[in-house]
Amino acid sequence: MTAVEPRTATDEPEAGTTTGRIRGRHEGGLAVFRGIPFAEPPVGPDRFMAPRPARTWDGVREAFAFGPPPPQEIPVPETFAFGPPPPHESHGSGDAAPTDDRTDGDWLTVNVWTPGVDPAAARPVIVWIYGGAYKVGSSDEPYYDAHRIAGDGDVVTVTFNHRVGIEGFAQIDGAPANRGVLDQIAALEWVRDNIAAFGGDPAQVTVVGESAGAGAVACLLTAPAARGLFHRAIVQSLPGTFFSPELAEDVTAAIAAEMGLRPTVADLSGVAPRVLPAAGAAVSRALRSHQDRWGAVALTPTPFSPVVDGDVLPVTPWRALADGAARDVDLIVGHTRDEYRLFVATSELVGQIDDARAAEALRVFGPGPDPERAYREAFPDASPERLFELVQSDWLMRMPSLHLAEAQVRGGGRAHMYEVTWSAPGNGGALGACHGLDVLLLFGVYDTDLGRLFLGPDGVPEAERLSAHVRRAWTDFAATGDPGWPAYDTEQRLTRLLDTEPRTSAYPEEASRRLWRDHVFAPLPLVRDRDR
Repeated sequence: MTAVEPRTATDEPEAGTTTGRIRGRHEGGLAVFRGIPFAEPPVGPDRFMAPRPARTWDGVREAFAFGPPPPQEIPVPETFAFGPPPPHESHGSGDAAPTDDRTDGDWLTVNVWTPGVDPAAARPVIVWIYGGAYKVGSSDEPYYDAHRIAGDGDVVTVTFNHRVGIEGFAQIDGAPANRGVLDQIAALEWVRDNIAAFGGDPAQVTVVGESAGAGAVACLLTAPAARGLFHRAIVQSLPGTFFSPELAEDVTAAIAAEMGLRPTVADLSGVAPRVLPAAGAAVSRALRSHQDRWGAVALTPTPFSPVVDGDVLPVTPWRALADGAARDVDLIVGHTRDEYRLFVATSELVGQIDDARAAEALRVFGPGPDPERAYREAFPDASPERLFELVQSDWLMRMPSLHLAEAQVRGGGRAHMYEVTWSAPGNGGALGACHGLDVLLLFGVYDTDLGRLFLGPDGVPEAERLSAHVRRAWTDFAATGDPGWPAYDTEQRLTRLLDTEPRTSAYPEEASRRLWRDHVFAPLPLVRDRDR
């Protein structure tokens, strides 16, 4: 049992949890609690293991500061597929979390923004899961400040940390697969058991995630252990990368070998959690040298993805939903129009894509027996750079998102589709409706590096009306299951276009839809000699 300072008289908000009482702060009309443990620190003998419930404490624990971010690589622009771009800014609103030896393992923490600590209020609950290529990310980023979601929508909003990179997603001998997903399930169990104390309704929980966070939501829709922990879901820019166990094992073995280690708990536990992410160089070397075995994965910036292991994830999300696994879960799913443009711009590829490089991308990432020819015929006026961007937008996020909506409909469930078509005015408008823009629109936090990148010096007024529209749609959906536009079906294909003047029309990416119509998003395989 952890000792905490005795309770003292205070006008700061307090709440009781299953592990003890906590004290937060009043901020901007909300009660805010940060850094609440939902699981034991995954260090020592718990390293690389499934999360264990947090210990109880005596007295009242201060919940003023975010928990420390999980161990991760230091992000650089070209590595930010599946999440908003860098840099990591310090701990946002709230105090910086201490990082001494006593607390640095406390990565598995939740944060709560609530309009009022009233157990009788029974407000809808939104749980946000961050993105970051399954290898970076934390809930303390300033652009994940949930004040506007909770305040504008009168909902209780939760964010949390989960393990990423080698700690969370590497396939390690002696450890369970998908530890990051197991952390997410543990956080949702905490919400189920505790959110009523913060004025939330555990029977009205909506999980929301973007990019790798959208992949997390898709995992939760699939995982048997997550059934009943949430009731609605919003999937923003779903990555199509789910690994087979063979591929995941090979990737981890290669990364470990670059460090002179075996891919075992014993070997990797000998490297401190905060030191292991320095293996980023080893990861890069492994990616560059394994295209013959890893296929398209070797041409991405990340070797981590959820693993279809037959246990945590019995099948892929697309198959699970088509089989009816989530037919009782209301779903919003969508993407931005120009997903991959962010990565072209932040990796300094603008103006550098020639016809040969475009042809390689079309062959590697496109569907069907002759994807290069198919794309060139479908987009006859597209430049090499545009083709390079289009096929990776489609492979990575646009078509996985569309196919998830269609799988949900086939499985007897309901899905609402959207596409962000509003072009970010920042960077001279060069980013278009790029990846991550919907994060900015949802949270409405503009005075961050992310906001300045997307909006430039004068773009806030232009963004604000659409931002309010997105927040209202998401919070209305959390409360009622209706975001304000019709459900998607495979005949009319009605889709909400999120622009200066939002409107509903047929799904706008018809050429890409037709190209990918017969594609199956299966677990990515390990490429063997006989498969070439």
